Amino acid sequence: MARMVDAMGSDHFAGTTLASLARLLGIGSWSVYRLWNDRPPVMHLSASTGDRDTTGECFSIYRDRQLYLRDSSFESVRRDGPTGRSVLLHMRADDAPNTEHRDAIYRRHGMVERISVARAEPDGSLLAVNAYSHDADRCSGQAMAERFGEIAATLLAAVARHVDWMVKAPAQTQREMLRGRCPTLTDRELDVLERLLKGITYDGIAADMGLSVCTVKTYRARAFERLDIHFKSELFALFVAPARDARPVSRP
Repeated sequence: MARMVDAMGSDHFAGTTLASLARLLGIGSWSVYRLWNDRPPVMHLSASTGDRDTTGECFSIYRDRQLYLRDSSFESVRRDGPTGRSVLLHMRADDAPNTEHRDAIYRRHGMVERISVARAEPDGSLLAVNAYSHDADRCSGQAMAERFGEIAATLLAAVARHVDWMVKAPAQTQREMLRGRCPTLTDRELDVLERLLKGITYDGIAADMGLSVCTVKTYRARAFERLDIHFKSELFALFVAPARDARPVSRP
């Protein structure tokens, strides 16, 4: 795990850490996200060993379909409260909190099981570090859980420090990132996209901007066309997918 420690604070932390975890655990992907009781979750980083990284897509489904509201897999962590104690969690695909969660995320993307280390934070959030197995034969669930348990405390501490550094570092706003990705987006289109990213409904956006719902959807449709996307999950994925997958778009 020395390489992971060396990569803390850098843009290649997610990929470097995954390489170490893949060798040790036989996993195919990993993610780090934060959950709250009163707002949508945020994914801080993720990576995959495959040619196509679907971690961003999986998280977008989790957030956009509001599966996090029905996710009981972290209840044992929430019950403890902000004690600073980390909790190890192991969940097979068939044990997902509900059918939609299992089918839309695990089965659709070939994930066999998830091993996590999580803790409740003083601000009321829950920080979860998740490792996903995509091959049942590569590393048995019990063996993976035991190996993960040996490094979980170090991994969580490194991830928490890295995330803290990244949050404090100057970063582009979502509006700036969208504008950089597609310079032809209008101010109104950006206004709508920003609100969609905050999880606001079309009715809420319309009320906030003083527009009709129909007009809001028109701005959304134009913005999606410029960005060459079709669904809200793809919009969220723009902010959780690895930077190497990003491509400039300049549709008129």
